[in-house]
Amino acid sequence: MPPAAPVLDLAAGTGKLTRALLAMGFDVTAVEPQSPLRAVLAASIGSGRVREGLAEEIPLPDAAVAAVTVADAIHWFDQTAALSEIRRVLRPGGGLAVLSTLPDWTGASWAHEVGTLMAGLRPEHPHFDGPPWQEAVRTAGGWSAPREIRVTTSQPANAERLVDYLSSVSWVAAPPRGSTRRDARPDRRDRQRGRDSRGAPRAGRGRTHHSALKLRPRRDRSRPARTAGRH
Repeated sequence: MPPAAPVLDLAAGTGKLTRALLAMGFDVTAVEPQSPLRAVLAASIGSGRVREGLAEEIPLPDAAVAAVTVADAIHWFDQTAALSEIRRVLRPGGGLAVLSTLPDWTGASWAHEVGTLMAGLRPEHPHFDGPPWQEAVRTAGGWSAPREIRVTTSQPANAERLVDYLSSVSWVAAPPRGSTRRDARPDRRDRQRGRDSRGAPRAGRGRTHHSALKLRPRRDRSRPARTAGRH
């Protein structure tokens, strides 16, 4: 895409991907339904770029953007309705990028134990228990075959950063009814497992797998156009 191309970051959250897109020079509009997250988002990128809205009811006119991005959120959408709306706001030749991130702890002595703990805490979750969103794409029709790109990044890690990451996971940050965040959050003893015999944090490397599936819609010219605003 050319510099300053218009991009929609859908379900933008607090703007991790939004800020990266802006740093690349794109003209980004961020749509987020939750007010607390929008407040954080507006504080970091400016309120003029932030809109309240849903993936199933995008507050943009037809053919408004060259690309739509969705990071770690598409499993929460009504995917049939969302894909229809995404097609509507994309320009001819535009595309959809769906990003998923997964931690890679292979080689860490504690990885199996942490994975078992997280799996035991997890309630039914659409990312793991629902049908893959690619099925919705195939059922909807009108999209090109997805192209997957995998990127692995490596960064320093320690016990505190690991606990912060685990605490950001949805079913830990908002635990099931009847439990508390303290029940789900690893306690002090869990943190100490990441320290050496002198009590100092053990340095390590954390790797993250990023998968991006790129799609291009085939424009349906028979549908009526829509203008700006929510409908």
